[in-house]
Amino acid sequence: MLARLNNAFALWLAIGLIWAWLVPAHFIWFRAYIPQGLGIIMLGMGLTLRFADFRDALRTPWIALVGIGLQFVIMPLAGWSVATLLQLPPPFAVGLILVACCPGGTASNVITHLAGGNLPLSVLMTACSTFAAVGLTPLLTDLLAGAQVPVPVGDMLLDMATVVVLPVLAGLLLNHFLGNVVRRIEPVTPLVSIFFIILIVGAIVGAQKKAISESALLLLAAVFLVHGLGFGLGYVLARVFKLPERDARTVSIEVGMQNSGLGAKLAATHFANPLTPVPAALSAVCHCVIGSSLAAWWRRRAASSK
Repeated sequence: MLARLNNAFALWLAIGLIWAWLVPAHFIWFRAYIPQGLGIIMLGMGLTLRFADFRDALRTPWIALVGIGLQFVIMPLAGWSVATLLQLPPPFAVGLILVACCPGGTASNVITHLAGGNLPLSVLMTACSTFAAVGLTPLLTDLLAGAQVPVPVGDMLLDMATVVVLPVLAGLLLNHFLGNVVRRIEPVTPLVSIFFIILIVGAIVGAQKKAISESALLLLAAVFLVHGLGFGLGYVLARVFKLPERDARTVSIEVGMQNSGLGAKLAATHFANPLTPVPAALSAVCHCVIGSSLAAWWRRRAASSK
């Protein structure tokens, strides 16, 4: 039952987004608690990690390095290119570039499992891209969006270390030293993360309903394009590097799915314009819809080939 609920996270996100749009007051109150919500999400990610996962995947470290390299090349360039080509207003452009510079999404492991991908590789890529993002996300955002607005690189670096590294490390250590306890609660941790992602997304969408409605089609097109490029180029380039099919699917998913909750939090904290977090909020839904659809297609294709 829990597995089915977890696998339907794209549906829950869509329901949450519609709910926030129809009744914004039910979500706006959570804006003050976005940092705490993100901390819980990152702790949940850490609780799913084990040192053994790293050991197994590190037997072929070059695959993970290729995937992480593609993550921080394809998505930032896609975000900048789409924002430039569509001439997005500066707050939306900066928000889109920022979320494109974030690490892999917390839901990518579930999508990888559904797609028949390499789950240990997915876990390793998510963890490593998260730690690498502490430095890369602020620097890449400054490089690609700094011409539009000042990017507080130093403050973002400190914030990333606090809201990303500490909760993930705490979860990893809890899993290592209190594994029996963690395994009892592990089945519900994805649902807890989904719940807080919905609250974060709903709070941003509800607060900016009027501004979103004025640019809805353009903004949705931009976000879908960025994630579509991430999934598509991630898969194609992984095959160019001669990665096996399972690994190519995994890289595609890791590249295409961003940590939208982190992007929303950074945008809300470090940029004055309240519209900057909006692309990250829409990103949470878009990448889940694309990822879930791809996973279903890959599974059907695998079943039909048997």
